[in-house]
Amino acid sequence: MTVSLPLVVVLGFFAWGAVKFLGVRTWIVVVIALFGFLLSRTFLAPAIDSGTRSGVDIVNGSHD
Repeated sequence: MTVSLPLVVVLGFFAWGAVKFLGVRTWIVVVIALFGFLLSRTFLAPAIDSGTRSGVDIVNGSHD
């Protein structure tokens, strides 16, 4: 059985867990999310996208 979740959902669960169980303050999560949003508009966005895709491919392995 294969379950497909968008990366943003997985990261959302991690953020919720950090606030709920680790005591991370909500404003820190908001600041990090805003930083990521603003960073996506810079020249670093293609490198971040490529690195994320490579990391997901490594985690998933090859299914050929």
